[in-house]
Amino acid sequence: MADHNFSIEFFPPKTAEGTEKLRATRAKLAELHPKYFSVTFGAGGTTQRGTLETVLDIMGAGEEAAPHLSCVGGTRESIRAILDEYKSHGIKRVVALRGDLPSGYGAAGEFRYANELVEFIRAETGDWFHIEVAAYPEVHPQAKSPQSDMDAFVRKVNAGADAAITQYFYNADAYFQFVDAAQKAGVNVPIVAGIMPITNYTQLMRFSDMCGAEIPRWVRLKLASFGDDTASIKAFGLDVVTALCERLLAGGAPGLHFYSMNQVAPTTALWQRLVK
Repeated sequence: MADHNFSIEFFPPKTAEGTEKLRATRAKLAELHPKYFSVTFGAGGTTQRGTLETVLDIMGAGEEAAPHLSCVGGTRESIRAILDEYKSHGIKRVVALRGDLPSGYGAAGEFRYANELVEFIRAETGDWFHIEVAAYPEVHPQAKSPQSDMDAFVRKVNAGADAAITQYFYNADAYFQFVDAAQKAGVNVPIVAGIMPITNYTQLMRFSDMCGAEIPRWVRLKLASFGDDTASIKAFGLDVVTALCERLLAGGAPGLHFYSMNQVAPTTALWQRLVK
């Protein structure tokens, strides 16, 4: 694992209690020595301050952190102000996303697509930021076709992205096919695999329906068969996701990005299996 780019994602806590809990979580996960922690961004700017506060908290503990930056509803002035603030705090890495349109938003603001945001960041800040963008091995749920989705990804990379992080998936072939297609289209940046530990069947189904991630039928049926047996769900989920990670790394994935859901145990359990 030492040769790979390993990172962990958090979401900004909404309460003082949540902030304290996340500090303890971050301290534990920092013992795994990830390259950086990323912090998500709420739709429509609802948690923009929370994102920055969480990033600064992580950096204050001596760890590298990357805020997610969504351009939905943003203007050039508002995004420029955010970038200036990030620079003033010495933040060197961002995850640039279009973001989801919140209900009630008629228009997406001055930036319609993530490639426009990446282009703007580069024009405003040169090479100050290491820019990560999103990739969708199983096709973005709003894409017209797999080819149009790949075209959009190539535009983001060509606009100046340094690397990509995928949506989570459980089908390694989808990832490898996506990487092959991207390379054929001229993409040569690292495409890091996003990994979602399996700990809660209902939650996983809800997330996957929202983001278009496919849960293989055999995995879904097996998880459903456990009912409320949380221990069995977690044990089976750990086996499935460990095997996925091993296959990805063996097949040449440059790294793994763990969606921690602000929990210590799932990411740590996977990491311990993978470093053996």
